[in-house]
Amino acid sequence: MKNNDSEGLPAKKDFLLFGSPLIEKEEIAEVVAAMESGWLGTGPRVARFEKDFARYKGVDPARVAALNSCSAALHVSMIAARLEPGDEVITTPMTFSATVNSIIHAGAKPVLADIDPRAFNIDPAAIESCITTRTKGLLPVHFGGRPCEMDAITAIAKRRGLTLIEDCAHAIESEYKGRKTGTFGDFGCFSFYVTKNVVTGEGGMVVAKRQEDIERVKVLSLHGMSKDAWHRFGDSGYRHYQVVECGFKYNMMDLQAAIGIHQLARIEKNWLRRREIWDRYQEAFKNLPVERPLDPEPDTRHAFHLYTILVSKKKSGIERDAFLEAITEKGIGVGVHYLSICEHPYYQTAFGWEPEDYPCAMKTGRETVSLPLSAKLSDSDVERVITAVHKIINAHAG
Repeated sequence: MKNNDSEGLPAKKDFLLFGSPLIEKEEIAEVVAAMESGWLGTGPRVARFEKDFARYKGVDPARVAALNSCSAALHVSMIAARLEPGDEVITTPMTFSATVNSIIHAGAKPVLADIDPRAFNIDPAAIESCITTRTKGLLPVHFGGRPCEMDAITAIAKRRGLTLIEDCAHAIESEYKGRKTGTFGDFGCFSFYVTKNVVTGEGGMVVAKRQEDIERVKVLSLHGMSKDAWHRFGDSGYRHYQVVECGFKYNMMDLQAAIGIHQLARIEKNWLRRREIWDRYQEAFKNLPVERPLDPEPDTRHAFHLYTILVSKKKSGIERDAFLEAITEKGIGVGVHYLSICEHPYYQTAFGWEPEDYPCAMKTGRETVSLPLSAKLSDSDVERVITAVHKIINAHAG
């Protein structure tokens, strides 16, 4: 086999995919069983997945709803919160576009509060400075699996009477002072996208504080049809439904839940493996001129969804984008989580945001690199990543 260089790094045909999920035989067998059963849409496996997820989160199963994405979860949570046009919802500029888009789609106005430059989570002090008489909601994002400062954030929400919606796309396993993320706010929204810690291919979940909110989420997620519509094709007999709201097509399928049931069953095992890889990276890069992530804060549990380093010309001797090209050339798939929301033309045009308005998010977004962090990685895969990072940085550091 021809190698990329004399040190034996594999050629591109052995490219190490970023975020490749660990799929085992149980998931495959469950998907086959679902297909053979003939029930592919929302059915018994979705109900089981909801029940299992509720148990994991320590909440009543009547307060969870499985949907087809976290984007859907965020959107219907906004609507179920009864936000009105012109209402403002404060969130972070260091997030995926779905966070901001959900606010816009719900008819509200997104307002950005800058991040803590080391934790990458929204800064509670910045939240305070953004609140106006029109502020009705807070949408913190537990970035990379690191829980936000929820004592401060929940205190703000309570004092100001604000709806609190947690974006837990990265944070299924995360905990803050013994309490699981997604259970602090009025709503908690989770992702099971293909790169996430629990995978269904596409998928999401809402956890709500009030059962009536989940009932509305379920109605909204299936065309606005009354809840009996979820069971109208069951063996108990046909049930007529009524359309009670103008809803959406956001329900999860049994084919997706079939994967998630077994992914969730191995969540602790996979979390331990990602923690092991995280710790290996922390040790391997401690003497390199890059900025490593903070260790998890005391009395918290990090989900270890992302491992990000900051690479800059000033400190590392190489620009971030040049690093991305160099490590990709060595057969290592990496990500950028994220360019600041304010770097994107749509938001600049729609809201007049500029990157410089949120300097901590701007700097982080222009320097961040997400390295592979998956339970699927072998020890040799991890060493490949470490070797590639060292080789590139050492070749450029002064």
